Amino acid sequence: MGGFVSACAARPDDTAPPTTQAYDEGYGPLEDGEYVLPHVDPAYTAGVNKRALVTYTGDEAAGSIIVDPFAKFLFYTLGDGTAMRYPIAVGREGRGFRGTATVKLKKKWPGWMPTQNMIRTEPEVYAKYAAGVPGGLRSPLGARALYLYRGNRDTYYRIHGTNDLPSIGHNSSAGCIRLFNHDIIDLYDRVEIPSHVRVRTLDESVEKEGLEMAHRGDDMAPTVTDIDTGAIEIENL
Repeated sequence: MGGFVSACAARPDDTAPPTTQAYDEGYGPLEDGEYVLPHVDPAYTAGVNKRALVTYTGDEAAGSIIVDPFAKFLFYTLGDGTAMRYPIAVGREGRGFRGTATVKLKKKWPGWMPTQNMIRTEPEVYAKYAAGVPGGLRSPLGARALYLYRGNRDTYYRIHGTNDLPSIGHNSSAGCIRLFNHDIIDLYDRVEIPSHVRVRTLDESVEKEGLEMAHRGDDMAPTVTDIDTGAIEIENL
């Protein structure tokens, strides 16, 4: 569900990646088992585009996940009037997700495989990945994934990490709900199984975050990213 994408609008910023060496707290180099995540350049965590403890006035129970696909935020409620807020990118599949679900499974460094429907409807994009992509630095699901169910049925929607750092805070061409790898690791460590997930409507986003914030982000061009070499523009993905 995540990571490999088909073309849409041009990437808002086609300049060379930032080269500054500083980073915000919580986004420095991170050793995670056999892998080492590089720091996140502060150009990508500017303003609200970083993890933060915020006031939360919703009535969800502690340990709930609220996804705002319009303001590009995910909230994890702490039950004391606060929540952890994470910036997200919302892929095409993620924009189609509405209502509620339950996290019934979570994985570290998950592999990825396109669904049969994805292969059938866009074989030129997904057929070559029919055997899947193993977990690791190249996986489109990043460092962690939370798997969303309705009852005992896998919805095939995922909340997951990404190597495509510039996409956070924007709409992506494909994929579900993606976070910086640093953030999905933080969220993963908090989430219990099962956990309730609810997706806000546009009206709720406007009410809670304001009209301007509820329309945050641009449509991003397609990329496949490698954690070691950075973003690579591609033609069909």
